[in-house]
Amino acid sequence: MTSHVSPHPSSIFPIFARMDVFGKALTDIYRTGEADTLWLHNSYGEPEEMPLEFFFRDDEDMPVLELQALHMCSGKVLDIGAGVGSHALLLQAFNIDVTAIDISEAAVDIMKARGVKKAFIQDIFTYQEKFDTILMLMNGIGLTGTLPGFKDFLIKLKDLINPNGQVIFDSSDIAYLYEDMPKPQNQYYGEVSYQYEYKGEKGNWFNWIYIDEETIKRTAHETGWDAELIFDDGENQYLVKLTLA
Repeated sequence: MTSHVSPHPSSIFPIFARMDVFGKALTDIYRTGEADTLWLHNSYGEPEEMPLEFFFRDDEDMPVLELQALHMCSGKVLDIGAGVGSHALLLQAFNIDVTAIDISEAAVDIMKARGVKKAFIQDIFTYQEKFDTILMLMNGIGLTGTLPGFKDFLIKLKDLINPNGQVIFDSSDIAYLYEDMPKPQNQYYGEVSYQYEYKGEKGNWFNWIYIDEETIKRTAHETGWDAELIFDDGENQYLVKLTLA
């Protein structure tokens, strides 16, 4: 891939696939207000510098897509890959019953310190509780890693959703990265890999996925969900709602 283009800034950050490297950077900026550069290495070009302040933003700094998603939340909500709790805190302000989970111990510690009432270190693939709304923002659906992983995940979500519940997430179509070259032949073009680096320490590489709208709708249909496009920001990023078919 070329190195001069990358996914939309508000969708590039892998929120769920945390490494200790990422947690250290979050902890530094939360405790001191300063941090060294956090780099995100990728499989499609040059490393990207990640602005850590982005994770601590409030509603005034959130894009319309995210605000739309938050206003759609109802009932008992599960925020998957909640990071440092910016979305969960807003939902709490709306008097929404929200549970926020992340696999980064550092992120969960920060969530608790910021006032998130229900913040837990938890891997979604072993979770058992049921919810009315499942929320995954900042391309949180990317944690599924591959198209087969996405399909398996949609099946898993059926065990976590109450009747008449909803799954709300955003994703991006990164086909534009291949405007000047052919798409990969051996995998879905939205499958990429990332690695965090902070203060010279690198985490493990992990898989991430950006899924185009038609692939989302087709996979949802195959796994017993109805998919509805709620919002498109005009920059290859969109908000999706799933309900059981």
